[in-house]
Amino acid sequence: MIRPITLNDTDAVIALVNSIELFSSDELEMLSEMLTDSLSKDSQSNSEPFWMTDDNDGLVGVAYCEPERMTRGTWNLQLIAVHPTYQRQGRGANLLLFIEQTLAQRGARLLLVETMGTPDFDYVREFYRKNGYSEEARIRDFYAQEADKIVFRKVL
Repeated sequence: MIRPITLNDTDAVIALVNSIELFSSDELEMLSEMLTDSLSKDSQSNSEPFWMTDDNDGLVGVAYCEPERMTRGTWNLQLIAVHPTYQRQGRGANLLLFIEQTLAQRGARLLLVETMGTPDFDYVREFYRKNGYSEEARIRDFYAQEADKIVFRKVL
């Protein structure tokens, strides 16, 4: 079942993201703060950021989307992660499809995803390609020397 994340899920979300071993402790701390701040707000309008999770077998997947400021209908998928035990089972694709459908129902027209261009992110970029995203831009050395930022795009 894919459902909205609640404030009570915070520790489980951070543990899940930590399990994929792609984020530093500083990034996990920022994620925890962002999660707490976002979930502490009362509003869930069509233009508010939102978090979703796949919890069919406990909390095994998480995604976070937010609207791009000063645009009409452009959203950013800031995070999508599936626990390593449950990867390559279609859960990430299902969660992504749910996000896309939810955004389309909210009137979104475009979903952007940023990721890193290093070899350890090869499988991440392949995931987006398999799910209909095309590489739109590359900013060389964005995150660090030889760590490009790659932006993927999909029309909803």
